[in-house]
Amino acid sequence: MRILHTMLRVGNLQRSIDFYTKVLGMTLLRTSDNPEFKYTLAFVGYGGNPDHAELELTYNHGVETYEMGTAYGHLAISADDIVAACASVKTNGGNVTREPGPVKGGSTVIAFVTDPDGYKIELIERKDGARAGGLNGPG
Repeated sequence: MRILHTMLRVGNLQRSIDFYTKVLGMTLLRTSDNPEFKYTLAFVGYGGNPDHAELELTYNHGVETYEMGTAYGHLAISADDIVAACASVKTNGGNVTREPGPVKGGSTVIAFVTDPDGYKIELIERKDGARAGGLNGPG
């Protein structure tokens, strides 16, 4: 078994596609419009299935906001150079909510960004090549 995708409900599909492609460097892999059932899907990622897990952005027509709830934590994305990744996020209009630094109680360098719907995304610095893709391209 393997993880195929993670789904996030978004309030504005194009805004979210722009964030994940222009700010985080993902590729829009495919879309699916389902007007009869009043939803549209967009799949983004650093590569497609079966080699890479994807992110499914679900827009339910007419729903512009969602409550985060208390169960959601964050997505995690690797980056070769987390300081450069955060600078790129800021340059491209993204919001860095935790600047790069070591994780509490460890030495791994992390940062956090927030997408337009308020979802948290952890950036994890990985210089050892042990990654499947991230902000600096495929691993």
